[in-house]
Amino acid sequence: MKDQGDGLAGDRVDASHAQGLQIGEGNTQNNTYYFRGHREVSWPHQVGVVPPLADRRQRRQADEALTAAVAGGSVMCQVLAGMGGVGKTQVAANFAHQLQRDRDIDLLVWVAATSRSNVVISYAQAAAEIISFEDSEPEQAAARLLAWLANTDKRWLIVLDDLADPADMRGLWPPAAATGSTVVTSRRRDAALLNGRNLIEVDPFTRDEALAYLEGKLGDAAHRLDEAAQLVEDLGWLPLALAQAVTYILDQDLTCARYRQRLAGRRLATLHPHLLPDDQARSVADTWRLSVDLAGAATGGTARILLQIASMLDPNGIPLNLFDTPAVAAYGEKHLGRSVDADDTHDAIRTLHRLGLASITQDSATLYVHSLIQRATRDQLTADEFDRTVSAAADGLLEVWSKAEMTGGMGILCANADALHVQAGPRSWPAGIYRVLFRVGLSLDQAGLIVSAGNHWQDLYAMTKRHLGPDHPDTFTARSRVADWQGRAGDLLGAVMTLEMLLAERLRVFGPDHPDTLATRQRIAERQALRGDRLGAVATFEALLADRLRVFGPDHPDTLATRHEIATWRGVRGDQEGAVAATEELLDARLRTLGHDHRETLATRRHLAERRAKAGDLEGAIAEAQQLFADQIRLLGPDHREAATTCHLIAEWRLKADDAEGAVAALEDFLAALLQAVGRDHRETLRTRHRIAEWRGEAGDWAGAVAAFEDLLADRLRLSGPDDSDTLATRHRIAEWRAKAGDAVGAVTALEELLADQQRALDPDHPDILLTHRSIAAWRADTGDWAGAVAALEDLLAVQLRVSGPDHRDTMAARAFLADRRGRAGDVEGALAALEEVLVSRLQVLGPYHRDTFATRRALAGWRGRAGDWPGAVAQTEALLADQQRRLGPNHRDTFATRGALADRRGRAGDWAGAVAETEALLADQLRVVGPRHPDALRTRRHLASRRRRVGTEPPRSALRITGTGQEELAESRATQAASAVQVGRSANGLTPA
Repeated sequence: MKDQGDGLAGDRVDASHAQGLQIGEGNTQNNTYYFRGHREVSWPHQVGVVPPLADRRQRRQADEALTAAVAGGSVMCQVLAGMGGVGKTQVAANFAHQLQRDRDIDLLVWVAATSRSNVVISYAQAAAEIISFEDSEPEQAAARLLAWLANTDKRWLIVLDDLADPADMRGLWPPAAATGSTVVTSRRRDAALLNGRNLIEVDPFTRDEALAYLEGKLGDAAHRLDEAAQLVEDLGWLPLALAQAVTYILDQDLTCARYRQRLAGRRLATLHPHLLPDDQARSVADTWRLSVDLAGAATGGTARILLQIASMLDPNGIPLNLFDTPAVAAYGEKHLGRSVDADDTHDAIRTLHRLGLASITQDSATLYVHSLIQRATRDQLTADEFDRTVSAAADGLLEVWSKAEMTGGMGILCANADALHVQAGPRSWPAGIYRVLFRVGLSLDQAGLIVSAGNHWQDLYAMTKRHLGPDHPDTFTARSRVADWQGRAGDLLGAVMTLEMLLAERLRVFGPDHPDTLATRQRIAERQALRGDRLGAVATFEALLADRLRVFGPDHPDTLATRHEIATWRGVRGDQEGAVAATEELLDARLRTLGHDHRETLATRRHLAERRAKAGDLEGAIAEAQQLFADQIRLLGPDHREAATTCHLIAEWRLKADDAEGAVAALEDFLAALLQAVGRDHRETLRTRHRIAEWRGEAGDWAGAVAAFEDLLADRLRLSGPDDSDTLATRHRIAEWRAKAGDAVGAVTALEELLADQQRALDPDHPDILLTHRSIAAWRADTGDWAGAVAALEDLLAVQLRVSGPDHRDTMAARAFLADRRGRAGDVEGALAALEEVLVSRLQVLGPYHRDTFATRRALAGWRGRAGDWPGAVAQTEALLADQQRRLGPNHRDTFATRGALADRRGRAGDWAGAVAETEALLADQLRVVGPRHPDALRTRRHLASRRRRVGTEPPRSALRITGTGQEELAESRATQAASAVQVGRSANGLTPA
């Protein structure tokens, strides 16, 4: 290093005039230089005042980023950018103090860069002090300083604090010199500012940093910290706001809780202390005013208008396309007196981002505005402006809702709706945002979030009743939704009671013949049927049909819908002949009103064929379906899904009629038609070949199924390549049928190879990957490798958690399935613990009355028995049964299933007489409700015989014969097959009761 500072040409310093004083090792080296007899300069030297560090300041991520960036040395200028109040100046000041403490700097110039004149004057002062040349013009002095910085070997740092306008720095940027660094603090993010410079974002505190700050400032009086965590949330973790809040709390002798009360009820501008802390220049409320004015002026007022809309929405993210909606454009036009087009909106959003009033995600999909900027913006609105802004924000949300839902954006929409509701408060209703709240409810419905949806509709019903009145149509709609979600949550009794109260209100307001009144009666009948009272439900439907015939006539869609329900529930309750008769009446009406070729007519013809099959008339069902199939081919073409479905049904019924060859032949005839019509490579042709392969396997020809799938795989490879999802799915089916043919070990190997290829070729969240994980677990278990099955399920659960989150029904099903397999692998206690956790999750997400929640309780009781506590298992099953009888009704299929489990557990607990009595009562009710031919009744008969043998009261085996069903062996075989199918289906959902 030279012994003197460098000057401009002609102003070199005479080295003989230089003196130096060395103090011991590690102490300051103080060199004094004389410049032509002018004032002396002491090194290290500082120009300008560096702000002191705030009390209790914490080192933050931005501090580390700035230190690392300067040390890296590749970019000489660092830009600390962020909204007002995040502590940019403190980061720069901390860095400057750190360099001075570490003696790593010779010259520090701190510039308040709020205007060009400030920068020029600061540069001129620095030039005068270190170059010792008095320029008559400040601009010349500034240029002299910049030239000196470019040539000196002194280590220097220039801090341009609070740069208001990057244009002010034209010609004034410090040079990129190896011995120097520049740090800029600014709210701006202009492209010109960041070009060639390193951006370091300065964010608000983290939650932990904010709490640590409050505890450090207020911890001496612990009572002041009451609701501290909520206060940092209210203030959005903003350092400036927290510092001023702490000072206000201390000045006024408050607690965090009391301050929050004032914050909720007063304008932000009234809550700053009389003396601001840490040498702060502006209150929180004033911090962004200049930027807002600048943004408004730069965009003809558009940016201010958009900021007002954003102030009503969620600070954690607003869909950017909301600002392009007609609702927002109309709001802007009304306020500005001119049209606001897409370019105006785009430029205004970019201006808010550029001036640090908002930030935009990299994909330009989401806008973020800090909660206190929102608060300060709302505080400036009159009551009338507030209402209009709320209404515009609500209308904008509704206009983007459908598109955002299709792209997976429901969460951000619901969060914005909630924020809008909170901000609007009592204004919600005149401003019309309750329409947004209805949309939130529909989205929760579609997402299957049962508890959240149910709570939302309950709250919305209470609000509509209070604000719109008990007789408003929207109040009725909200109450109807409450009933829907009571039913979906498993509380069928509650749903019926709610609907009956709604019916009474609609009768009073609309009368008995209003469509909504009649619709409510239909929904009551549906809930009756779901609770197991199918006979009563059919009677209710028939009474409703009489009234709809009277009010609407025989051909009205509602009348026909009621006929359809009667046919459906007659079939469900076992009256298949009655179901066929009702469907024939419905078909006559469809033919009369819609004609032979209408899609509704075609659908009814398919229902008629299906009900003939259920009534045992397979020949009649096949004949009906074949006629339908011919018409579908004529009307829709052989490649239409409906035609394929009908062909599939024909094959299924031929198989049931013990005509496996006919089943496959029906599909092959369809395939021949496809080949002629659309060719070998058409997607429907390939899909039909897939079905034929499946049916070969279903008919028992497992080797034929494998061969057919391998033939299909060759074409899939030729057409789509090895990484196509359909190609990979065909490989999956080959492995599955090989396993069913007895080669489970080979199937597992093939599936593991498939999984590796799927993980390489498909999106990591693709559902086929999850399916392969499940299959590997299932077939490992089939080979007796329970530990391997558990490991595979743990892999599945990890993927499911990433794809769907912990509260998704599929994730909870995977957790339940894993618990079951752990138990079967010998870890009964682990199975119990895991199921307890699943039960907690299902209670939270699905509620106490959902079918999956009940199934988890039944499985828990079963595993408790396997752990050796059969009396405890009986007690838990009895409690479950009581809840199901109360909420689902005594005749619900799940109630019957629990009664069967209770009988089994009574026997395992040693009470075989009680088991027999329970089984006899169950069988009697099943015979009454589902009839003697139903698979559940057949299975219960077998269990009854087994349990009677235990107590020595087994009746003659002829008692097992079912009248009219043929040989006993056939009945037993079908019952066994049905039971197995039910068991497999439940196992796949992780719901198998032990």
